[in-house]
Amino acid sequence: MGIKKVKPITGARRGANYDDFADLTTDKGYKPLMRARKKNSGRNNQGKITIRHRGGGAKQNVRMIDFKRDKFDIPAVVATIEYDPIRGARVALLNYIDGEKRYIVAPNNLKKGDKIVSSKEQIEYKPGNAMPLKFLQAGVPVCNIELEVGMGGKVARGAGNLVYVMGIEGKYAQVKMPSSEIRLIKKECLCTIGSVSNPDKRLIKIGNAGRKRHMGIRPTVRGSAMNPVDHPHGGGEGNQSIGLKRPKTPWGKPALGVKTRKGGKFSDKLIIKRRKKKK
Repeated sequence: MGIKKVKPITGARRGANYDDFADLTTDKGYKPLMRARKKNSGRNNQGKITIRHRGGGAKQNVRMIDFKRDKFDIPAVVATIEYDPIRGARVALLNYIDGEKRYIVAPNNLKKGDKIVSSKEQIEYKPGNAMPLKFLQAGVPVCNIELEVGMGGKVARGAGNLVYVMGIEGKYAQVKMPSSEIRLIKKECLCTIGSVSNPDKRLIKIGNAGRKRHMGIRPTVRGSAMNPVDHPHGGGEGNQSIGLKRPKTPWGKPALGVKTRKGGKFSDKLIIKRRKKKK
């Protein structure tokens, strides 16, 4: 992908840039594997808002992604590289030799016409191939990693993400996560060789409010701009500090930098080194 700038005819367009979609091979998807995205505007089954600032947005047809990669030892050819509106990464449509078609999250440098395969045995280190972690050498970048065998990929699925295999010891593989955390994952878990496509996604600048509305994200108001009845940070004449020891949510809970991970989780024993703290 490339980053495209436009003429700065307004203040908003001066600060914005756009994806040029040069890496896509088609602007049409495979309809049997596409679904219209159902929207609930951040509400639960009782109609109560559980996620604020959601609603509206453009209609979206999303691709049904195969995260399990469970068609073993059946070669597939990459038919298209496509855009998926609900993810930053590109998706690839695979044509298997038995006639089935499936979408996967495309690794970086995967091209139309490439031949890839998923296997439980050791195969070539090639972007798009999938195999268990136990067959990988230290330093190999991978993505779309399972946390439990057969569960389907859960880790490193976002645009540009990758995980490094550090080594294999006993029943587990040591991997370095995108957060710099080092943890253990069962060595029989499948992974995809390579990093996730579209690493330039992080360079996109939205630039104006209208693009956010197209994404289904409504305006967010600062707590300090509210009244005291509406937010703990509210009140005062003119610009004020929040007047509290630490930031809070609208419901009075500590916010911004507070640890939310529960103590004593079952996976604590699988974490060798915690992620770096933000300065």
